[in-house]
Amino acid sequence: MISEFKDFIAKGNVMDMAVGIIIGAAFTAIVSSLVADLINPFIGLFTGGIDFSNMFVVLGEGDYASLTAAQEAGAAVFAYGSFINAVINFLIVAFVVFMLVKMVNRIKSAATAPDEVAPEVETGPSELDVLLEIRDALAKQG
Repeated sequence: MISEFKDFIAKGNVMDMAVGIIIGAAFTAIVSSLVADLINPFIGLFTGGIDFSNMFVVLGEGDYASLTAAQEAGAAVFAYGSFINAVINFLIVAFVVFMLVKMVNRIKSAATAPDEVAPEVETGPSELDVLLEIRDALAKQG
């Protein structure tokens, strides 16, 4: 059982997956910061200072100054601003992954494409051609 576990861990797929998960977690932190710190302020600027993260509707009684206050009070809250932020975050991640895959595919195709097609060099008649000539010559003599 231990040797099977060692074989499982030693496989390249498991290590690739582990690296992908770690990089994905770091990538998520970068994208979250990109959205929260760089993109949302511009969206807020273009929409007249709207902060999506604090958009909510209280389902029931109560008036709360912020989403956090409503959630801490235990009120039923429809936090559509958080959903808008999640959608923006998803679209940015999807676009960045698309661009990354596109770049990797371009690099792969450039690496596998032949640099220059070498001109074919004629080396003379093939072995079959020579044998056919000998056969024909023997047929004429006989």
